[in-house]
Amino acid sequence: MKAQFWSFDVIFAMIIFGSALILLTFVWVNISSQYDTAYSFGLETMQAQLQSLQSRILSQGVPSDWNSAVNITNTGTWSNVSVGLGTGAGSALSMNKIATLAAMSNYNTITYQSTKQLLGVGYDWYIAINYSNSTLAAGLYPYTRDPYAIQVARQSAVLNGVPVSVQIILWTNKSFGVS
Repeated sequence: MKAQFWSFDVIFAMIIFGSALILLTFVWVNISSQYDTAYSFGLETMQAQLQSLQSRILSQGVPSDWNSAVNITNTGTWSNVSVGLGTGAGSALSMNKIATLAAMSNYNTITYQSTKQLLGVGYDWYIAINYSNSTLAAGLYPYTRDPYAIQVARQSAVLNGVPVSVQIILWTNKSFGVS
């Protein structure tokens, strides 16, 4: 009876099962590793764009009065400007520049997409400035749009002599995925 249990059929079946298990483990680890790499790379790109956006937004922009040089409804007038909300005096922000950026991003879908290019980001964005019990906002609010990934930067600044908190958010509702 013992010799019958270890027949060639059983040994062959164990070799096939073991090989399939090893192959499945290899494929699982490989795909998991690719997904982790792609997801991590996506977050690193998003974080780098957020840091760049943060320094750009807190600068005064080029030219320093860029908000008077743009026509909100004509994206062609945006090509020679670099957006910044600062006044050039330390961490002070300009209310006029904030209002212009908000109008540019909220005018329609085409102008919002153009602001992404203007700000140098490939993701959706949202900027909120908490000012005197209210919030000045520009961009698309992420939390009502089922975001997949969000990166947030916070910065202290001054607006009209009042300390404010600036929150800059980059987000996407698309998976970074394995390509």
